[in-house]
Amino acid sequence: HRLLTAADDADLVIGSRWVKGGEVVNWPTHRKVLSVGGNIYTRVLLGMDVNDATAGYRVYRAEALRRLDLHNVESAGYCFQVDLTRRAVLAGLTVVEVPITFVEREIGDSKMDQDIVRESLARITVWGVQRRGDQLRERLAGRARWHRL
Repeated sequence: HRLLTAADDADLVIGSRWVKGGEVVNWPTHRKVLSVGGNIYTRVLLGMDVNDATAGYRVYRAEALRRLDLHNVESAGYCFQVDLTRRAVLAGLTVVEVPITFVEREIGDSKMDQDIVRESLARITVWGVQRRGDQLRERLAGRARWHRL
């Protein structure tokens, strides 16, 4: 209900494990380290003010989804969540995080494997390098305009 309530004023609401009030239950330390580390890496490289971009517990407003270029999403695994978050931020949509308690499954196995980690690392790195390149080009263009004045 908290996610739906937050959606009244947001385009994307993320149920976040890594904001104040959020938590994870029954996860081994290596999974916590991987998740927190991956989210920090994502936040720094992509410049997004989102603490849990890999989270899968979400609410999207229908009109927000229509604004995203979903036909070009090639990401799989947890990177899919980062990709949609990145697209929402780039589109200027309002993204809000709501704390949740994530309890590890008792039956079944996690989909997390080395291929998913590699894909995420590669795609986030490429997006981050592209972002930094865009920032550099904008800065250089601004200086060029300044010198022409």
